[in-house]
Amino acid sequence: MPGPHSPASCYLLEAEGFRLVVDLGNGALGGLQRYTALNRVDAVALSHLHADHCLDMCPLWIARKYSDEGPLPPIPVYGPAGAAERIARANDNPDLTGVFDFVTLTPGRHQIGPFDVTAGHVAHPIETFAFRFEQGGRALTYSGDTGESPALAELARSADAFLCEAGFPDLPDLPPNLHLCGRQAGQHAARAGAGRLILTHLDPENDPGPNLAGAAGAFGGPVTLAVPGQVTDLG
Repeated sequence: MPGPHSPASCYLLEAEGFRLVVDLGNGALGGLQRYTALNRVDAVALSHLHADHCLDMCPLWIARKYSDEGPLPPIPVYGPAGAAERIARANDNPDLTGVFDFVTLTPGRHQIGPFDVTAGHVAHPIETFAFRFEQGGRALTYSGDTGESPALAELARSADAFLCEAGFPDLPDLPPNLHLCGRQAGQHAARAGAGRLILTHLDPENDPGPNLAGAAGAFGGPVTLAVPGQVTDLG
């Protein structure tokens, strides 16, 4: 959920003048406008259809449908099966055509603008994808939401940066197939041989310090916390 210092999940990838928004959770559209005008978003990729990863597709629809420039050209939206129906239902509008062109994700390779994207299923209660984005000889892996997952470590193999959720505190008997704690995120990064680990999807009600320490104890590379406005240059 959004916290006092951050909206829900949203990440902006830029290369060769192309802007790809990855997830657009509740509260994220406001902050996104600090970094790009909404008429310059070229595509969206949704890891899954929980509200904290997709609900601000509704105000994005409004912004593009009723732009001061007139209706903008439709942009592709890559997401799990049922994404169009989910967003239409949340927006109380069954017709999103002309604004979004929905593309159903499947595991495997996809080309989104200049990004060579590999999508894979990870362990969450609904269909959820992790993504590996490659461009210009660099790679970024984003976990989406997941419990422990061999597929995630494979997608993060030798990635320059691994943006990984750490939604749980490190407690005994954590529910399986839901979220990772910092230690587990660090273990996945170590198995993958990732260059750096960035912890995200942190519970705003919990102190992030123990998750950061747990990740650092399991992974020998640099570990940081994601913060709003953080820029990571992989060029």
